[in-house]
This record gives sequence, C-alpha cells and structure tokens, in this order.
Amino acid sequence: MSVVRPCVRLLLTGTDTGVGKTQVAVALTRALVARGLRVAVMKPIASGCSLNEQGWRNEDALALIEASGLAVPYEWVNPFALPLPVSPHLAARHAGVQIELGAVREAANRLLALAPEVLLVEGAGGWLSPLGDRIDHSDLARELGCRVLLVVGLRLGCINHARLSVRALRADGMSVAGWIGSEVRKGEQLLEEVEAELRRFLPVPWRGRLGYGAAVWDGDLSWLWERSD
Repeated sequence: MSVVRPCVRLLLTGTDTGVGKTQVAVALTRALVARGLRVAVMKPIASGCSLNEQGWRNEDALALIEASGLAVPYEWVNPFALPLPVSPHLAARHAGVQIELGAVREAANRLLALAPEVLLVEGAGGWLSPLGDRIDHSDLARELGCRVLLVVGLRLGCINHARLSVRALRADGMSVAGWIGSEVRKGEQLLEEVEAELRRFLPVPWRGRLGYGAAVWDGDLSWLWERSD
C-alpha cells in the first residue's frame, strides 16, 4: 500500500534582490518534475512585468510555469502582475492595485485542487521587502502554510545579509527549511571559504549550492519532507 505524503509547501526568499531565487526555484522545480512529482508553482506578487496580448506577464513567473509543466491559467500563478520594476508595494501603489492575501489564497487553492506533491512559492526580493502597504513575506508564508527556504547569493556582503535574514526569519516565528547557496557570478573570490563560513555561522541547515548558470538541481531533495525547525 502506497503512502500518500502531504503536499510540501515551500516559500523561497532571498538575502537580497538578484541573488538567484528564480534560478533556484526553477532548478528545484525541474528536478522534482524529473522525479515524477507534480509541482505547483507561484510567484504571487511580481513587479517589473511586461504587457503582451494576454495582459501583464512576469518573466520569472513564466519560467516557473514552463519548469512545472502544468497547464494552468497564468493568474493562478501570478495573481498580482505589476508594471514598475520596483518594490512590489510601490509598484502596486503606482498601479492603483490593492494587494490582498485573500486573492493569493484563492489562486493557491485552485492549484492545490490539482493535488500537487509540492507547492513552490517564490517571494519578491529579500525577506523584509514589503509586498503591500501592510503585508510582509511572513504574512504570505502564514497564509499559504509554507516553510521558508533562504537563497543566499554567494557574493560580497552575503555573510552579513544571510545572518540578518535568518535572525529576521526566526524573529518572525518562521519554520526554516534551510538555506541554499547561489553562485551569482563567475570567479567569485574565496567562494568555498565564504560558503564554509556561512555553514559555520548560520543556525539552519545547508541544503547545497546551485552553480552559476545551472538549470537543474542535482543535489539531495529528501530534506523537503523533513521537519528541521
């Protein structure tokens, strides 16, 4: 008799913007799909969208949809697509849009009705980047019942940013699945040493590193079903 595992719900956040969150999210999604799992993806609130014949579209959300292979309406993945490439709360303000977690929950419920084994949600910017005038990533994680995975861009300043991010996650009472290192540039100085220091300083599990330009995660994934925090 096969054991039905509950859907893993994971929110990816970063130490900053431009640290490789989307690359990590896409790589994890592809790896899970390659293992025969159904993966639902979300980029609930996205700024910097482009207008086409279908409406406002975000490149990160489209990349996630392609990686998941699920044919679902775009709005289920990205219910809030905002034009300006700025912090989401500012982009929403300038677009005259009110970010509402209820709309995000409704979209998530539609995806969950497809019975995925994993719901992978990509945040916007770093953990304390506001999503709305009164909405933070902690509100989004609680609304969707997600644990949090921190993506650390392995570059100058990342030790400080990573330590601050983990402190903020813990102060917000989040369940932290761990952290992944992301090579954001080729030839970064002292890469191995910096990663070793992060593993020493951060009080949450290291889950591996995604190499520069890597398209698929080739590391372990069993930790997704573990409770580490």
